[in-house]
Amino acid sequence: MKMSHATFLATCTFLVAAPAMAENFEYTVGETVFEGYVAMPEGEARGTVLIVHDWDGLNDHEIARADAMAEAGFVGVALDLFGRDAVLDGIDDYRRETGALYGDRDEFRARIAAGAEAAGALENVPDQMVLTGYCFGGAAALEGARAGFDMAGFVSFHGGLGAPEGQDYSATQGPVLVLHGSADPVSGMADLAALMDELREAGVAHESRIFGGARHSFTVEGSNDWDPDANAKAEAALLEFLDEVL
Repeated sequence: MKMSHATFLATCTFLVAAPAMAENFEYTVGETVFEGYVAMPEGEARGTVLIVHDWDGLNDHEIARADAMAEAGFVGVALDLFGRDAVLDGIDDYRRETGALYGDRDEFRARIAAGAEAAGALENVPDQMVLTGYCFGGAAALEGARAGFDMAGFVSFHGGLGAPEGQDYSATQGPVLVLHGSADPVSGMADLAALMDELREAGVAHESRIFGGARHSFTVEGSNDWDPDANAKAEAALLEFLDEVL
């Protein structure tokens, strides 16, 4: 079967050697210690890609994405929003951690901002950053956009799309890309349309890529929703976006 251009790009990106340098780094918010992961490219970086994890915390999925960003010429940074000592043994734990942040948007934003600041303080990390994320992390990317974080762009992979009462995109400082499955039962097409209207009304540059039949966690290999074709196209769309904004 002939491989599509998008599939070829994404496959080449993620089937490459290890980054030039990779290590964990720590930062704090209040008394909570967080541990992120940074992957550095060979030579001068083209920019920085911040990656916020799914609801099960920072794991091999986000580490692989950070490594892939390094191989594409960017600094890849996987942020931790739950804390180094968070207990993440199952769905109840995931709901507890995500629910706490959805219920306290100031803390949600503080943790994203602290991770971005800590990443920016590392050696050879460019100030030009794009905030991305998967599922819960996709919602975090949109939270950062509404918060007015100084970013070159924001990318949501199958994230929660609704804005809480009292929030809007009037302060957003960069373009927004939304990568979403048409069969997502968590945030459906009506939610996506509402978000596009919000961004248009706020004058924010925006784009969405819809993957027909893809369900909620289409980027998560091993999940029931895993969709390799949609995942490849979404990752290729991310690289196109990064080429435009960084």
